[in-house]
Amino acid sequence: MADAKVIPFDDDRARRRSAPRGARSGAGGAVPLPAQGHGTAQDQDARAEDAPRDQDTPRGGEGASGRNSGAEAPAEAPAEAPEEAAPSGLERRLAKGLAFLRRRVTGEYEVDDFGYDAELTDEVLMAMLRPLYEKYFRVEVKGIENIPAEGGALIVANHSGTLPLDGLMLQVAVHDRHPAGRHLRLLAADLVFTLPVVNEIARKLGHTLACAEDAAELLDRGELVGVMPEGFKGIGKPFGERYKLQRFGRGGFVSTALRAGAPIVPCSVVGAEEIYPMVGNARTVARLLGLPYFPITPTFPWLGPLGALPLPTKWTIQFGEPIPTDGYAPEAADDPMLMFNLTDQVREEIQHTLYKLLVRRRSIFF
Repeated sequence: MADAKVIPFDDDRARRRSAPRGARSGAGGAVPLPAQGHGTAQDQDARAEDAPRDQDTPRGGEGASGRNSGAEAPAEAPAEAPEEAAPSGLERRLAKGLAFLRRRVTGEYEVDDFGYDAELTDEVLMAMLRPLYEKYFRVEVKGIENIPAEGGALIVANHSGTLPLDGLMLQVAVHDRHPAGRHLRLLAADLVFTLPVVNEIARKLGHTLACAEDAAELLDRGELVGVMPEGFKGIGKPFGERYKLQRFGRGGFVSTALRAGAPIVPCSVVGAEEIYPMVGNARTVARLLGLPYFPITPTFPWLGPLGALPLPTKWTIQFGEPIPTDGYAPEAADDPMLMFNLTDQVREEIQHTLYKLLVRRRSIFF
């Protein structure tokens, strides 16, 4: 099939072609021409233009009259079928949420023998704690590279703040800032597991009893274990004693680390002491409620539930260099002098780092 010719837009030439010389056929059709020698010179030029010619043959005699060069019009590419639009971020989140709900309803999720629910922690509980961590306390993390990328390790931190929010912020810091996205399994006091609702949430987050057996089991599995040896003495100390470490117990955490050959990572937390400035302790109320203390702060209990809102202090969490324990003999865990020395070394490292961070801090809130 012959290619279609480009028809120049010229009024005079169009009028000449509309003369009763014979009707033009469709694109590529033959054009009836009169006998040679008939017609004017202009008609002969017009017939010469209409005559088919090879596309590659240049046409001579083309002047500045604006005539078309005779090149063929490019063929239009066939229209491609529109691609399906990629799902938006909202659609992906919705699909992910529906899949999560389906697994919750059907029971297709895993919980370890301590009650830790990794999926619920990652998808829900961490998401609930993250605004408090990022926007409210604006936690700054230092030395995260001191936490091993794999294998068991014991993170030892100071404890403060009247309510144990420092442990939760420590969990978010390890999970969100560590390159390997590791999970921190905290050792908690017995009281945590006797409170309704709190017990279930703590188990789902991976918390377990602060006992040597549970800690040793987690370390043997290669987990990160967090312990705050000050216990209630640290979290419930008066505001006037802030950032002064209490006694670290009998050094049971050192014995556990020695038996597992796991490194000990000292951790210092600045900012938690001021969230609930504890100016008094209603001991009688505490005994009636079975609590280790009943805090009195400038806002609680005077403002009721509103007084339970923590102050938006600026936090800093710094992880120190790990103290190795794998170089000791297995019987070293039973050496009381070694345990005392290592316990004191960890405590002094945390206290010294607290002082350095406090000196550099410009303000409680900034």
